[in-house]
Amino acid sequence: MRNSLSILAGAAALGLALAGCSAGGGTPDANNANQVEVFTWWASGSEKVGLDALVKVFNEQYPDIEFINASVAGGAGSNAKAALASRLEANDPPDTFQAHAGAELTDYINAGQLQDLSSFYAETGLNDVFPKSLLERLTVNGAIYSVPSNIHRANVVWVNTSVLTKAGIDPTKAPADMDAWIADLQKLKASGVDTPLSLGTEWTQMQLLENVLIADLGADGYSGLWTGDTKWDSDGVKKAVDHYGQLLGFVNSDFAGLEWDAATQIVIDGNAGYNVMGDWAEAAFVQAGKTYGTDYTTWATPGTDGVFDFLADSFTLTKGAPHEQATKDWLTTISSAEGQKAFNIAKGSIPARTDAVASDYPPYQQTAIKSFAEDTVVSSLAHGAAASISWSGDISSAVGKFGADRDASSLVSALVAAAAKALG
Repeated sequence: MRNSLSILAGAAALGLALAGCSAGGGTPDANNANQVEVFTWWASGSEKVGLDALVKVFNEQYPDIEFINASVAGGAGSNAKAALASRLEANDPPDTFQAHAGAELTDYINAGQLQDLSSFYAETGLNDVFPKSLLERLTVNGAIYSVPSNIHRANVVWVNTSVLTKAGIDPTKAPADMDAWIADLQKLKASGVDTPLSLGTEWTQMQLLENVLIADLGADGYSGLWTGDTKWDSDGVKKAVDHYGQLLGFVNSDFAGLEWDAATQIVIDGNAGYNVMGDWAEAAFVQAGKTYGTDYTTWATPGTDGVFDFLADSFTLTKGAPHEQATKDWLTTISSAEGQKAFNIAKGSIPARTDAVASDYPPYQQTAIKSFAEDTVVSSLAHGAAASISWSGDISSAVGKFGADRDASSLVSALVAAAAKALG
């Protein structure tokens, strides 16, 4: 079967050109050991703020090493992944690249493009400070290929308290399940709110669907989708698809063309009641001057209380990295207590380390730290933890089509076909 990275490479000419540019100054030089080229999609907004905070710590810890910022903007990472595929196929790897921890790395691992970092974990003591649940999700056939800079939660509803209060809905109390939430959405619509639930482009639609799958299948049933234990044409999946279709009846009409930040902004501006988004949205609310618990609040997506939908931004060490030791220094910074604190406070996520002090973090992050420690952890589909790039790509295409035609039976059939292709 043709490698999905090859498929991505075909659309990457512009992205490849952008990837060669350094937003952080400097040009990569394979003969200069005191450089590290770091490839991300954190090129703007709250994500760039987080990267800048991390680079500041890196510069303090390793002042002699030049940080080469090879970020690629746009597409919530899709442009970057396409450009990266081209570079890897051309045998021109960056030293390290951002990826989502978990199944998303499968294609890179199978292609022999990543180095095993198990010895790095042992040398730096990360096996002792990362939780077991995280280490299990990072391990592939007994080896670890990336170092997480954070942990994000994907089953979060961001709530505009004023919009709900005006409609007679208690913003502090999450509905018990999907049916109860849909009833509140109907109430919000009847009160005159045109967009009860804001939504964005295809990957945000896939994230919303995964939230509904978790709600209707439960943690075990949802996790079984990725092993074959739960069938994609089961009654539970069909129920989730029906609920998902009902939710789309309450979203903004221009959803297909909006990136996540624009969709979140609708809630920030008071023109929508809810948005289901990962907790990178926290930074957007903070930068807009909003106060947690007053202007906005959060709760787990209805029906998913007690579940933490996990993803993590992580960094690799590529095969043939021109600056291997400097890359390990970068990985040391991003996994350090100082690096994780600076990055996660800026980005809205939580540290991967168990020795982090919760009181050092703002109120939202404190709720996420508590949830990750206590709740059942499942892997995010939309953010690379649950399925390979090729599998999630097939699901994304099916979800995008459903956004246009609302054909439930066609969506279920496409999900079944995608699983059969991926699981064999």
